[in-house]
Amino acid sequence: MTGGRLVVVGNGMVGQRFVEALRARDHDRRWRVTVLAEEHRAAYDRVRLSAFFDGVGADELNLHTPDDGVDLRLGEAVTGVDRERRVVTTTAGEHPYDALVLATGSYPFVPPVDGAALPGVFVYRTLDDLEAIRAHARGRRTGAVIGGGLLGLEAANALRLLGLATHVVEFAPRLMPVQVDEAGGAMLRRYVEELGVTTHLGVATTALRPGPDGVVAGLELSDGSRVDAELVVVAAGIRPRDELARAAGLALGPRGGVLVD
Repeated sequence: MTGGRLVVVGNGMVGQRFVEALRARDHDRRWRVTVLAEEHRAAYDRVRLSAFFDGVGADELNLHTPDDGVDLRLGEAVTGVDRERRVVTTTAGEHPYDALVLATGSYPFVPPVDGAALPGVFVYRTLDDLEAIRAHARGRRTGAVIGGGLLGLEAANALRLLGLATHVVEFAPRLMPVQVDEAGGAMLRRYVEELGVTTHLGVATTALRPGPDGVVAGLELSDGSRVDAELVVVAAGIRPRDELARAAGLALGPRGGVLVD
Protein backbone atom coordinates (compact mmCIF):
# COMPACT_ATOMS: atom_id res chain seq x y z
CA MET A 1 0.00 0.00 0.00
CA THR A 2 1.46 3.32 -1.07
CA GLY A 3 -0.82 5.79 0.64
CA GLY A 4 -4.30 6.74 1.75
CA ARG A 5 -6.02 7.33 5.07
CA LEU A 6 -3.94 6.26 8.06
CA VAL A 7 -5.43 6.18 11.55
CA VAL A 8 -3.15 5.87 14.57
CA VAL A 9 -4.82 4.89 17.85
CA GLY A 10 -2.74 6.30 20.68
CA ASN A 11 -0.58 9.39 21.10
CA GLY A 12 1.91 8.12 23.64
CA MET A 13 5.64 8.03 23.08
CA VAL A 14 5.44 5.11 20.64
CA GLY A 15 2.55 6.53 18.64
CA GLN A 16 4.30 9.90 18.40
CA ARG A 17 7.59 8.31 17.31
CA PHE A 18 5.80 6.26 14.65
CA VAL A 19 4.14 9.34 13.18
CA GLU A 20 7.47 11.20 13.11
CA ALA A 21 9.17 8.28 11.36
CA LEU A 22 6.36 8.01 8.81
CA ARG A 23 6.36 11.72 8.04
CA ALA A 24 10.14 11.71 7.61
CA ARG A 25 9.83 8.98 4.94
CA ASP A 26 6.58 10.02 3.27
CA HIS A 27 8.13 12.76 1.16
CA ASP A 28 5.22 12.90 -1.29
CA ARG A 29 2.68 13.13 1.56
CA ARG A 30 0.73 10.16 0.28
CA TRP A 31 -0.64 9.37 3.72
CA ARG A 32 -3.34 11.48 5.35
CA VAL A 33 -2.75 10.84 9.05
CA THR A 34 -5.27 11.01 11.88
CA VAL A 35 -4.08 10.42 15.44
CA LEU A 36 -6.68 9.58 18.08
CA ALA A 37 -5.61 10.36 21.65
CA GLU A 38 -7.52 9.39 24.76
CA GLU A 39 -5.70 11.95 26.90
CA HIS A 40 -6.35 15.66 26.57
CA ARG A 41 -2.60 16.31 26.31
CA ALA A 42 -0.38 15.75 23.30
CA ALA A 43 2.43 13.19 23.58
CA TYR A 44 4.89 13.73 26.42
CA ASP A 45 7.92 11.97 27.88
CA ARG A 46 6.63 9.34 30.33
CA VAL A 47 10.17 8.18 31.07
CA ARG A 48 10.92 11.54 32.68
CA LEU A 49 7.66 11.83 34.60
CA SER A 50 9.41 12.01 37.96
CA ALA A 51 11.14 15.20 36.84
CA PHE A 52 7.73 16.83 37.25
CA PHE A 53 8.33 16.83 41.00
CA ASP A 54 11.73 18.43 40.53
CA GLY A 55 10.10 21.45 38.95
CA VAL A 56 10.11 20.38 35.29
CA GLY A 57 6.89 21.64 33.73
CA ALA A 58 4.51 19.82 31.44
CA ASP A 59 5.67 21.96 28.51
CA GLU A 60 9.24 20.72 28.97
CA LEU A 61 8.06 17.11 28.87
CA ASN A 62 6.09 17.69 25.67
CA LEU A 63 7.15 15.55 22.68
CA HIS A 64 4.56 16.67 20.17
CA THR A 65 5.76 18.49 17.06
CA PRO A 66 2.89 20.29 15.27
CA ASP A 67 2.44 19.06 11.70
CA ASP A 68 -0.16 20.40 9.25
CA GLY A 69 -0.35 16.95 7.70
CA VAL A 70 -1.39 15.25 10.94
CA ASP A 71 -4.89 15.59 12.34
CA LEU A 72 -4.38 15.15 16.10
CA ARG A 73 -7.63 14.54 17.99
CA LEU A 74 -7.06 14.98 21.72
CA GLY A 75 -9.58 13.59 24.19
CA GLU A 76 -11.18 11.39 21.53
CA ALA A 77 -11.10 7.87 22.88
CA VAL A 78 -11.60 4.95 20.51
CA THR A 79 -14.53 2.72 21.36
CA GLY A 80 -14.34 0.15 18.57
CA VAL A 81 -12.74 -1.04 15.34
CA ASP A 82 -14.77 -2.46 12.45
CA ARG A 83 -12.24 -4.33 10.34
CA GLU A 84 -14.75 -5.24 7.61
CA ARG A 85 -15.84 -1.63 7.05
CA ARG A 86 -12.36 -0.32 7.89
CA VAL A 87 -13.76 2.23 10.30
CA VAL A 88 -12.63 3.32 13.75
CA THR A 89 -15.40 4.52 16.06
CA THR A 90 -14.65 7.08 18.76
CA THR A 91 -16.56 9.03 21.37
CA ALA A 92 -16.94 11.77 18.75
CA GLY A 93 -17.68 9.89 15.52
CA GLU A 94 -16.16 7.60 12.90
CA HIS A 95 -12.84 7.61 11.06
CA PRO A 96 -12.47 5.47 7.92
CA TYR A 97 -9.01 4.09 7.27
CA ASP A 98 -6.93 2.37 4.64
CA ALA A 99 -4.34 1.41 7.25
CA LEU A 100 -4.65 1.28 11.02
CA VAL A 101 -1.91 1.39 13.67
CA LEU A 102 -2.64 0.42 17.27
CA ALA A 103 -0.27 2.15 19.70
CA THR A 104 -2.44 1.76 22.77
CA GLY A 105 0.35 0.99 25.24
CA SER A 106 -0.46 -0.29 28.72
CA TYR A 107 -2.40 0.54 31.86
CA PRO A 108 -1.43 0.30 35.55
CA PHE A 109 -2.33 -2.93 37.28
CA VAL A 110 -4.17 -2.40 40.56
CA PRO A 111 -4.33 -5.59 42.65
CA PRO A 112 -7.80 -6.56 43.90
CA VAL A 113 -7.10 -5.32 47.42
CA ASP A 114 -9.90 -4.20 49.71
CA GLY A 115 -9.90 -0.40 49.78
CA ALA A 116 -8.04 0.13 46.49
CA ALA A 117 -10.77 2.51 45.32
CA LEU A 118 -10.56 4.79 48.36
CA PRO A 119 -9.94 8.51 47.89
CA GLY A 120 -6.24 9.18 48.26
CA VAL A 121 -5.18 6.06 46.32
CA PHE A 122 -3.48 6.80 42.99
CA VAL A 123 -1.64 5.17 40.12
CA TYR A 124 1.54 6.64 38.61
CA ARG A 125 1.05 6.77 34.87
CA THR A 126 0.05 10.14 33.44
CA LEU A 127 0.68 13.82 34.07
CA ASP A 128 -2.89 14.05 35.32
CA ASP A 129 -2.05 11.33 37.88
CA LEU A 130 0.97 13.32 39.04
CA GLU A 131 -0.99 16.55 39.33
CA ALA A 132 -3.61 14.73 41.42
CA ILE A 133 -0.91 13.24 43.66
CA ARG A 134 0.69 16.64 44.21
CA ALA A 135 -2.65 18.24 45.03
CA HIS A 136 -3.60 15.49 47.50
CA ALA A 137 -0.20 15.63 49.20
CA ARG A 138 -0.66 19.22 50.34
CA GLY A 139 -1.03 19.32 54.12
CA ARG A 140 -0.37 15.60 54.52
CA ARG A 141 2.59 13.97 56.23
CA THR A 142 2.75 10.26 55.28
CA GLY A 143 2.65 8.30 52.05
CA ALA A 144 3.20 4.75 50.84
CA VAL A 145 3.92 3.02 47.55
CA ILE A 146 2.72 -0.50 46.81
CA GLY A 147 5.45 -2.00 44.63
CA GLY A 148 9.21 -1.81 44.91
CA GLY A 149 10.13 -2.05 41.25
CA LEU A 150 11.63 0.73 39.16
CA LEU A 151 8.37 2.66 38.85
CA GLY A 152 7.59 2.14 42.53
CA LEU A 153 10.92 3.63 43.55
CA GLU A 154 10.34 6.59 41.23
CA ALA A 155 6.97 7.12 42.86
CA ALA A 156 8.55 6.85 46.33
CA ASN A 157 11.09 9.50 45.40
CA ALA A 158 8.27 11.71 44.18
CA LEU A 159 6.46 11.40 47.52
CA ARG A 160 9.72 12.14 49.32
CA LEU A 161 10.19 15.28 47.22
CA LEU A 162 6.65 16.31 48.19
CA GLY A 163 7.74 16.22 51.82
CA LEU A 164 5.98 13.00 52.87
CA ALA A 165 7.44 10.40 55.19
CA THR A 166 7.44 7.57 52.64
CA HIS A 167 7.10 3.78 52.85
CA VAL A 168 7.59 1.18 50.10
CA VAL A 169 5.85 -2.21 50.35
CA GLU A 170 7.25 -4.97 48.12
CA PHE A 171 6.06 -8.57 48.03
CA ALA A 172 9.44 -9.88 46.87
CA PRO A 173 12.33 -10.19 49.36
CA ARG A 174 14.25 -7.31 47.68
CA LEU A 175 13.66 -4.11 45.79
CA MET A 176 13.61 -4.20 41.98
CA PRO A 177 13.50 -8.02 42.04
CA VAL A 178 13.37 -8.31 38.24
CA GLN A 179 16.40 -6.10 37.63
CA VAL A 180 18.87 -6.88 40.44
CA ASP A 181 20.13 -9.92 42.34
CA GLU A 182 20.20 -10.37 46.11
CA ALA A 183 23.43 -8.43 46.63
CA GLY A 184 22.26 -5.61 44.40
CA GLY A 185 18.94 -5.53 46.21
CA ALA A 186 20.71 -5.18 49.56
CA MET A 187 22.78 -2.26 48.28
CA LEU A 188 19.71 -0.63 46.78
CA ARG A 189 17.79 -0.99 50.03
CA ARG A 190 20.56 0.71 51.99
CA TYR A 191 20.67 3.57 49.51
CA VAL A 192 16.89 4.03 49.52
CA GLU A 193 16.70 3.96 53.30
CA GLU A 194 19.54 6.48 53.56
CA LEU A 195 17.27 8.82 51.60
CA GLY A 196 14.70 8.44 54.36
CA VAL A 197 12.35 5.93 52.70
CA THR A 198 11.21 3.02 54.89
CA THR A 199 11.02 -0.36 53.11
CA HIS A 200 8.81 -3.33 53.94
CA LEU A 201 10.03 -6.38 51.98
CA GLY A 202 8.62 -9.87 51.66
CA VAL A 203 5.12 -8.74 52.64
CA ALA A 204 1.93 -8.07 50.72
CA THR A 205 -0.68 -5.38 51.19
CA THR A 206 -3.85 -7.14 52.30
CA ALA A 207 -6.11 -4.10 52.68
CA LEU A 208 -6.23 -0.31 52.54
CA ARG A 209 -8.15 1.28 55.39
CA PRO A 210 -9.87 4.69 55.52
CA GLY A 211 -9.74 7.29 58.24
CA PRO A 212 -12.77 9.00 59.78
CA ASP A 213 -13.09 11.24 56.69
CA GLY A 214 -13.29 8.27 54.34
CA VAL A 215 -9.87 8.99 52.81
CA VAL A 216 -7.16 6.32 52.89
CA ALA A 217 -5.27 6.34 56.19
CA GLY A 218 -3.22 3.15 56.25
CA LEU A 219 -2.21 -0.22 54.83
CA GLU A 220 -2.60 -3.61 56.46
CA LEU A 221 0.22 -6.01 55.61
CA SER A 222 0.35 -9.78 55.43
CA ASP A 223 2.65 -10.02 58.47
CA GLY A 224 -0.04 -8.40 60.62
CA SER A 225 1.56 -4.96 60.76
CA ARG A 226 0.05 -1.65 59.69
CA VAL A 227 1.59 1.29 57.87
CA ASP A 228 0.05 4.72 58.32
CA ALA A 229 -0.33 6.52 55.01
CA GLU A 230 -2.50 9.46 54.02
CA LEU A 231 -1.62 8.97 50.35
CA VAL A 232 -1.01 5.66 48.56
CA VAL A 233 0.45 5.10 45.11
CA VAL A 234 -0.08 1.70 43.49
CA ALA A 235 2.91 0.78 41.29
CA ALA A 236 2.38 -2.95 41.00
CA GLY A 237 3.12 -3.33 37.29
CA ILE A 238 1.34 -2.80 34.00
CA ARG A 239 -0.88 -4.75 31.63
CA PRO A 240 -1.22 -4.32 27.84
CA ARG A 241 -4.18 -2.30 26.62
CA ASP A 242 -5.40 -4.89 24.16
CA GLU A 243 -9.16 -4.54 24.60
CA LEU A 244 -9.65 -2.94 21.17
CA ALA A 245 -7.61 -5.65 19.47
CA ARG A 246 -9.45 -8.34 21.42
CA ALA A 247 -12.87 -6.97 20.45
CA ALA A 248 -11.76 -6.65 16.81
CA GLY A 249 -10.74 -10.32 16.68
CA LEU A 250 -6.99 -9.80 16.35
CA ALA A 251 -4.68 -12.57 17.53
CA LEU A 252 -3.34 -12.03 21.05
CA GLY A 253 -0.36 -13.38 22.91
CA PRO A 254 -0.79 -16.02 25.67
CA ARG A 255 -0.40 -13.30 28.34
CA GLY A 256 -2.25 -10.61 26.42
CA GLY A 257 -1.03 -8.01 23.98
CA VAL A 258 -1.39 -8.04 20.19
CA LEU A 259 0.47 -10.89 18.50
CA VAL A 260 2.92 -9.46 15.98
CA ASP A 261 5.40 -10.89 13.51
